[in-house]
Amino acid sequence: MACYSIRVNVHLVDGTYELFRHHFAVPPSQAANGTQIAAVRGVLGSLLTMLEEGATHMGVATDHAIASFRNDLWPGYKTGEGTEPELLAQFPILEDGLRALGIVVWAMDDFEADDALASAAAKAAPQAERVIICTPDKDLAQSVIGTHVVQFDRRKRQLFDEAGVIEKFGVPPASIPDYLALVGDSADGFPGLAGWGAKSAAALLACYGDIDSIPDDPDEWQVTVRSAARLAATLAENRELAALFKQLATLRTDAPVFSDLDELRWRQPAPSLAETAAYLRAPWLLERAQALAASRR
Repeated sequence: MACYSIRVNVHLVDGTYELFRHHFAVPPSQAANGTQIAAVRGVLGSLLTMLEEGATHMGVATDHAIASFRNDLWPGYKTGEGTEPELLAQFPILEDGLRALGIVVWAMDDFEADDALASAAAKAAPQAERVIICTPDKDLAQSVIGTHVVQFDRRKRQLFDEAGVIEKFGVPPASIPDYLALVGDSADGFPGLAGWGAKSAAALLACYGDIDSIPDDPDEWQVTVRSAARLAATLAENRELAALFKQLATLRTDAPVFSDLDELRWRQPAPSLAETAAYLRAPWLLERAQALAASRR
């Protein structure tokens, strides 16, 4: 395992989110064969800027297949249905482009990109000075640790450490899966429990920590919430469902990512970047990457 005399910052990027974000933010552009490439160019340029601004260790996770093991647990869980074909077609192009740029890619099939980010954060934390998880996805708030592992919304330029997660959700990172199980997550396709909202879930979980510790009898609750009797009855009748939703919301930390932190250190683009840049009609991509590599030798 590599030893660092100066501990490094590790940037873990949600490639799926970045591709969606750029797809809806930049004007369309086609390769010579007619394939849409604008979002890929946007993501690659954005991550190259991060490297130019000083990022040294980086990994990017993508949903190579939108469906995952969670679809077997809950039939309503998110799929790629309804996603524009022009966007879906850019996933493999992005993954190839990242590899050509010299950036480590975790293209997930059975796992999700979020699982890869959580796994990489857990693996990097003991060695890194700081781990920055670049995504606004609320699921990743559960991976935040103090000020050491943080979440960063690149679009809004907002950073959330553990205090920030508590301020935003009303619960600490460890309670995020329970929180999502109660209130639901429309982006992932599960509804939570009827009647449970952000305030009631936060109040109970801030007191008890997890769903299993919330008493069935509302008279035993040590906090006051509106409609306590109704919420308690719903929870008592649906504890198995709540446990399933918590399982859906809990990120895995055993996804295949890296063995050694040094694997994430950016060194230089691959020889294939010349061909990739030509295909993307982005000669600047090769020029900037080569210049950056030369500056780091």
